[in-house]
Amino acid sequence: MTRPLPADMLRVTDEVAAALADGTPVVALESTIISHGMPYPQNVAMAVEVEGIIREHGAVPATIAVLDGCPKIGLSPDDLELLASHGDVAKVSVRDLPFVVARGAHGATTVAATMRLAALAGIRTFVTGGLGGVHRGAQQTFDVSADLTELGTTDVAVICAGVKSILDIGLTLETLETLGVPVLAFGSDEFPSFYSRSSGHAAPMRVDTAAEVAGVMRAKWDLGIDGGIVIANPIPAEDEIPADEIGVIIDQALADMDSLGIHGKDATPYLLGRIVEITGGASLTANIALVRHNARLGAAVAREYAAL
Repeated sequence: MTRPLPADMLRVTDEVAAALADGTPVVALESTIISHGMPYPQNVAMAVEVEGIIREHGAVPATIAVLDGCPKIGLSPDDLELLASHGDVAKVSVRDLPFVVARGAHGATTVAATMRLAALAGIRTFVTGGLGGVHRGAQQTFDVSADLTELGTTDVAVICAGVKSILDIGLTLETLETLGVPVLAFGSDEFPSFYSRSSGHAAPMRVDTAAEVAGVMRAKWDLGIDGGIVIANPIPAEDEIPADEIGVIIDQALADMDSLGIHGKDATPYLLGRIVEITGGASLTANIALVRHNARLGAAVAREYAAL
């Protein structure tokens, strides 16, 4: 059951609040990619740059996090620096939100938690790097990201570079179908796999313009169909790491993780960091490039949706 939030539960910046009030397009951004997805100082530089890209393309950025127990919609430069460099920022999914808020702690929001808070603030468009999903070996571990269940219930369009390639992409697509989530590949007949433009899986649906994406968003929610939409935007060709090349590296990182006994919410941060080490930083360069690319598309989608 959805209940009205106390007035002081969400702290929305004046810029974001004004944009939401007058119909200016707004794009939500997650904060886990800052605190747990990239090393310092590349993480804060990326966060500032991506907010700038969204502004340059006609929308207002709203990076989302929990600071001192307060969910914040839109962050200051000091907030971004804190998230990027503070040693005690929790990784916060939806299940963690009550705990982190009640304790007055800092939390960087995952895709799922960012979607939930964005929806509560009235934001419909969200840009991230890669989507969480069904982990490899989930038949035994039942390790499935809350990103997927959130997509099944929360009315936010998520622009990403596909599912993180450390995951089981095929099972993730099957799960999204079960949850009734439209999966749109932007300008491609193949579903992308984060670092790579290809995954070996056909795109469930294809769109070629931001206006088409906005049209699907409006049609879905006007029909009363709850839940999100995935827009998979392939990494630019000049920035990708070919699938066969990154596949070998991911296998090595997975083997290293297993040998250390790492699992659960610590698995993805470890794997992404280990892949950066193995690739000598090439995967970090690709990660930053795809987030920039997604930000441009996200701003365009937000503009088209606001125009409707």
